[in-house]
Amino acid sequence: MSTLFDLTPQAPAATTAAGPAGPVPKVIGLDVAMGITGIAGEGWTDYVKAKGSSQHSRFEQQLSGIADHIRHADFVVVEGAAFSKNNQGADALSAMRWMVRHELWKRRIPYAVVHPDHRIIYAVGTAAPKDPETGLRLKGAPLKAVVREAVASTYGITTEGDAKYDEADAYILMAMGLHWLGWPLAVVPDDRRRALDSVRWPEREAVTAR
Repeated sequence: MSTLFDLTPQAPAATTAAGPAGPVPKVIGLDVAMGITGIAGEGWTDYVKAKGSSQHSRFEQQLSGIADHIRHADFVVVEGAAFSKNNQGADALSAMRWMVRHELWKRRIPYAVVHPDHRIIYAVGTAAPKDPETGLRLKGAPLKAVVREAVASTYGITTEGDAKYDEADAYILMAMGLHWLGWPLAVVPDDRRRALDSVRWPEREAVTAR
């Protein structure tokens, strides 16, 4: 029996010049983190920065700030964990992500979780972009910069400041959600669109019926 949050894989919607009939759903992208969470909707980006002195206070600040942006959302796309990374603080970050998902569940807001590799593929066509001069795989800030540049060139959104990479990541997540629903924000080549096939989306009617 399907429920609102039954994450059954579905084929993505085809790229069209105009979306399905009816109003465009309000989709929010969230790049959740303990320090800075990037947030994006169609045509805008924002962030939440936690400055608490304790882990619990940072949890509270993040959840409160995120709640302000998702309360009227029809659908939320959240970045998932990169399980290959075992960095310090991973336990707290995992808890933070699950608290956000639980908050969405309590509000009956359908959501999807996107692996970081699939976000990068949707942005630039490959999960492992290389430096054009050295041929080496990009990592860290250079990799984040490529995604940020893709957001600027594809959608006309230039993110700035301390949260520029987090906001750019969130914008890609939001764009993926709208594309899957049938409202692509740009013409996306097949090498990028294939990322949608790897996401476990909820039932589409759970979003469109809201």
